[in-house]
Amino acid sequence: MTHGEYHSWGRYPRVSQKVYRLNNRHAPLPASDTTLLPYGNGRSYGDSCLNPGGALLDVRGLDRFITFDETSGKLRCESGVLLSELHELAVPRGWFLPVTPGTQFVTVGGAIANDVHGKNHHRAGTFGCHVLCFELLRSDGSRRICSTEENSEWFAATIGGLGLTGLITWAELQLRRVDSIYISAETIRFGALPEFFELSGGSDTQYEYTVAWLDCSASGRSQGRGLFTRGNHLAATDGARKTVPQRSVSLPLTPRFSVVNGPSLRLFNALYYHKQLSSCRRTVQHYASFLYPLDGFLHWNRLYGPDGFFQYQCVVPQESGCSAVREMLGYIARSDAGSFLTVLKVFGRKISPGLLSFAREGVTFAVDFPNRGERTLLLMSGLDSIVSEAGGAVYPAKDARMTGDRFRHYFPQWKQFETNVDPLFSSGFWRRVMQ
Repeated sequence: MTHGEYHSWGRYPRVSQKVYRLNNRHAPLPASDTTLLPYGNGRSYGDSCLNPGGALLDVRGLDRFITFDETSGKLRCESGVLLSELHELAVPRGWFLPVTPGTQFVTVGGAIANDVHGKNHHRAGTFGCHVLCFELLRSDGSRRICSTEENSEWFAATIGGLGLTGLITWAELQLRRVDSIYISAETIRFGALPEFFELSGGSDTQYEYTVAWLDCSASGRSQGRGLFTRGNHLAATDGARKTVPQRSVSLPLTPRFSVVNGPSLRLFNALYYHKQLSSCRRTVQHYASFLYPLDGFLHWNRLYGPDGFFQYQCVVPQESGCSAVREMLGYIARSDAGSFLTVLKVFGRKISPGLLSFAREGVTFAVDFPNRGERTLLLMSGLDSIVSEAGGAVYPAKDARMTGDRFRHYFPQWKQFETNVDPLFSSGFWRRVMQ
């Protein structure tokens, strides 16, 4: 066991943690006099991946591939494998993850525990929809193979279960065939929020990937303006399966204060909205550039300075989507806050197998806020009221301040989930919402 400072991607909170580094999936869990929590690559934004006062199980040493059937696309690997490492193996052989979040620097175990979603939820649902089975190691030493047919209650509790049901040692995934590593993309500039819903409604049946960036600084008739991006994998082309590394730059140091502020946000948003001269721009992009644009800017979270930032992501029902997002944009503007990363996407009807899974049919809205203490907490509390009144939910993987009452309202299956929580596993998030 070692000690170290760990934090989530939002860099808040920062916790001095006891840490057990795991590198053998066959070994028992370490004997501990404190609670345990699996920790992947720390890409959750809040405290769902932290365990203040307890210990973390760092699984990055569980990074081995076990089996890969290149005919069926079934791949079994240890839980600490990064999605980027999985793609390095699978993509040259013509296979691809059916669902991937906005970064490929997350572990397979973390993707399951947070039941991540991507730009193609309207087609493919969540990551958990493509998990065939996994092994769950409990603190009593028992090992369970979990699937929809075997130990199905543990399967449902663990997908989206925030690492609280035990340690996933390995998982088997069903990959999808692709003919090309390139994606044919269109980026369309739209002038107001209602246009997003028109574009999304007309694109989801024809395009696998759809998502929009919003200028949250715009107001009046331009409120909710932005850039709508849609794309499909290309058909086979010469040399298309030859992987091309994405060029990356890095922010080497954390500035002494956040460079994300009112003037910089307004300037960035205006420039970004007008970055393309035409109203519609067509490109062919490598999958990494299209699906993971921020992965090209390593350590971008340092832009927010030593106090870090919050990401607020919610989902609201489709019927109240436009009005709820408009109300949230107005509330953010009145609070004199803003973000350069404001994302809007429509979720489809495919139901996740996870009890606590966040993604559900509706409209999801995500926005980043610099951590300015109580002022920012009050802002997000106001957004909570809008989401709750609309019948929506907030994403636990992005949260660092949700109340227990809100959590139980957002996830009514929490009681059923609680019966499957390992008695020795806990997290800062779980203790907060269970108070």
